[in-house]
Amino acid sequence: MASKENAALEDAIEMLKKDHDDVDDMLGEYKKLMDYEAPASKRKALASKICDALTKHAELEETVFYPAARKALEKDSKEIVDHADVEHATLKMLIERIENSKGDDPHFDAYVHVMGEYVKHHVEEEEDEMFSELRKEDPDMKDVLKKMKAFKAAA
Repeated sequence: MASKENAALEDAIEMLKKDHDDVDDMLGEYKKLMDYEAPASKRKALASKICDALTKHAELEETVFYPAARKALEKDSKEIVDHADVEHATLKMLIERIENSKGDDPHFDAYVHVMGEYVKHHVEEEEDEMFSELRKEDPDMKDVLKKMKAFKAAA
């Protein structure tokens, strides 16, 4: 567990977890829209909002958090960040597909559903593995947290 002095690590993790929870809530709302056969325009609007949130979150992780995690983790644990990078690349392809599709495309709901499942898998690995490994290493994340807050403020 991170030391008491390392509140910055916990604050950075909490910031990322809040994003995870927000996206999960939106994915739940999307499922409701699908279940109630909401108009394609409504589903498309919410899917766009989800894609936007994921894109911003991924950029924050890739430009600020992951480089710090990679630096802090032991050699054997760095593969966690490599894995996350590859998952982000795959998610970006799904996001692009969703953004370039019409809401009434026969596969639109399937794209969003698969993206949601992929996000849940990614979040589990990040929260269960990466964050745990970082807590063991107990890196100084004050500067990282400052950069994350600035990124969020500018987004």
